[in-house]
Amino acid sequence: MGSKSRNDFHAINGQRVSHVYREVHGGNEAGFPCRRKVMPVFLKGAEVEKPMQRSRHIPVLMEEAMQLLQCRPGGIYLDGTVGSGGHSLEILHRSAPGGRVIGLDLDPAALERARSVLPEDRVWLFHENFSNLDIALQRAGIEKLDGILMDLGVSMDQLTCRNRGFGFSVSAPLDMRYDPSGSITAYSIVNRYSVDELRRIFREYGEEPYAGKIARALERHRGRRPIETTTELAEIVMKAVPPAVRRRTRIHPATRVFQAIRIMVNDELHNLRVAIEKGVKLLPVGGRFCIISFHSLEDRMVKQAFRAYQHGCECPPRLPQCVCGKRPVLSVITKRPVVPGKEEIQRNPASRSARLRAAEKIAAHNETGRE
Repeated sequence: MGSKSRNDFHAINGQRVSHVYREVHGGNEAGFPCRRKVMPVFLKGAEVEKPMQRSRHIPVLMEEAMQLLQCRPGGIYLDGTVGSGGHSLEILHRSAPGGRVIGLDLDPAALERARSVLPEDRVWLFHENFSNLDIALQRAGIEKLDGILMDLGVSMDQLTCRNRGFGFSVSAPLDMRYDPSGSITAYSIVNRYSVDELRRIFREYGEEPYAGKIARALERHRGRRPIETTTELAEIVMKAVPPAVRRRTRIHPATRVFQAIRIMVNDELHNLRVAIEKGVKLLPVGGRFCIISFHSLEDRMVKQAFRAYQHGCECPPRLPQCVCGKRPVLSVITKRPVVPGKEEIQRNPASRSARLRAAEKIAAHNETGRE
């Protein structure tokens, strides 16, 4: 049995929509090819469907995330980083019958992979940043969610893609954009930003102790010729780090620098901050917010945000009573982050840095003074 597909494009609420039809030979009772609509994907631009490749990504902390999310039959859930659809598929399984998922992703290739595995009648997919989750809900005609899950890690599909530039195991152009239509690339940062800007980025977003040395090494190298590939960048960074440090470190010396540049390219921390603020507003009382992070900057931001919403009052300690009128909105479920067990790390070494935090909405947002 063979199949072929084509894309039909039209607009819904001003958004470009791709309906993919697959012609399956011998698919109907009369023996003629039949057309089955697979799933609408809301695209910002004119991305064209590419040949599907099997995903290499393994979702992390699956069982732990599902237990904390507490999916219920008929619930509506948002997967802020739908990726290849692994977490979303499990949410749909646990929210059956009638549960639905709104899936967001900045990577059009990830949306194509998700579309290939998720049931069309229970999923909305949007090419969108999770910081715009309120816009996605409006487009889907949804007012409230029963739960939100966000997995902030870079997928194995992205890390191993030869033209995305997220890793340095293979030589690739310096890109690092989740959304290929983004205006800033790793190349522009590495080759055009000043030494002071580079030092700040490496220190602030990568917590790199040798940020200054590395920034100056990049400036010297690009003075001779542009830095164009991931392996070239990784080699320059490695040589800038003292040999004694290189010998005793468990990770490649370029790891923190690549993390810092990727965060800068995609404005990740700002988008996370906005997504948490909007997500809390859109959850009903009893709704749950689960976030999986992979480095200390993200985990710290999630922890501090959840605690702030749990504390409520922002008045200085010296005041005898609260005057800000802000009440607790969330109850933090995970006092400490949930981490992968030994078995998961052995099965999926990329999961070793994952940290899962969860909170539950305990008060209507308009009662807190936070509007």
